[in-house]
Amino acid sequence: MDLVLNNNVNQVINDNAVIKENRSPFLEANTQKVTLNHLKNDCIIPVFSKDNESTISHYQFINSTCEAVKLNFPGLKINEPDIRVSHVIKGRVPSAIGKPAKDLLEEEKTIYYERCAFVINIPDNTSVVGSNKLSLSIGGVRSLNQENLYSKKNVEKFKVFIGYTNRVCTNLCVSTDGLCNDIKISSISEIDECLTQLFNGYNVKEHLNELQQLEHYVLSESQFAHVVGKIRMFQNMPKTEQDGIFKFSMNDSQITKMVKDYYGCPNFKRAPNGSIDLWRFYNLLTEANKSSYIDNYLERSLCAFEFTKDICKSIENKRPNWFLNN
Repeated sequence: MDLVLNNNVNQVINDNAVIKENRSPFLEANTQKVTLNHLKNDCIIPVFSKDNESTISHYQFINSTCEAVKLNFPGLKINEPDIRVSHVIKGRVPSAIGKPAKDLLEEEKTIYYERCAFVINIPDNTSVVGSNKLSLSIGGVRSLNQENLYSKKNVEKFKVFIGYTNRVCTNLCVSTDGLCNDIKISSISEIDECLTQLFNGYNVKEHLNELQQLEHYVLSESQFAHVVGKIRMFQNMPKTEQDGIFKFSMNDSQITKMVKDYYGCPNFKRAPNGSIDLWRFYNLLTEANKSSYIDNYLERSLCAFEFTKDICKSIENKRPNWFLNN
């Protein structure tokens, strides 16, 4: 795999490249927050090695999405993108070959990130669910580990979404029609059409109604314990026995985090009698999902929503649910 310089400059990470957090991030795991200018000016761009064609850079992806958001939501305040990156790939310029790492000058280092996720919040478009203010959010994910950079240039994979961010905790709420997790494009100009289709297909009213409905259904302490136990069982069941059961994708450590927050989360912990409504249950899941890696973050976010909705419909319609019933 070869690399090209972004804007023909060598990498120099300035003090403003990595941002110190002053609130809960929308994604944690092994990520760090960076600026859009850092991605534009300080990072090299991988290429497809067999024809030396450049990949679509993280900067191009995010910047084009920002422009599409401004075009599709005119007159509304659009926040700067909140960007998280992980899996840094470090290198050095040819003149620094053989030089001890401790002696490298900043201009002799190169860097790019294998994975990138971002969210653009629209603070003027808000709603309230469970006394929590939500703001409309658009974003995307790019994972270069899903590309074959040792081949010739081909279509590249991206994920984009539209949903709501819970301002009290920055938890992301994504519905089925708000996520495109398999966009394949050959040039950045094609992203506009994909985003427009996503925006047009997203039913804001239906999504909010589904979120608001969660407030009206409650799990008792014993039901919550039963669901947690069944989740742990599902994770260890033989694949042949999982047919017909909701495919729960979050991992064991995330369920442990969920249970811990059931007792201690200041925003979504249990009621004094041990019960918990499904809105808080859902937010326990989305809070735990912050520990996901970038490349499976959106899928697990959708899993949290679909799983909670499935529990809700089972209670509402009094129908059997493997996770709820004995």
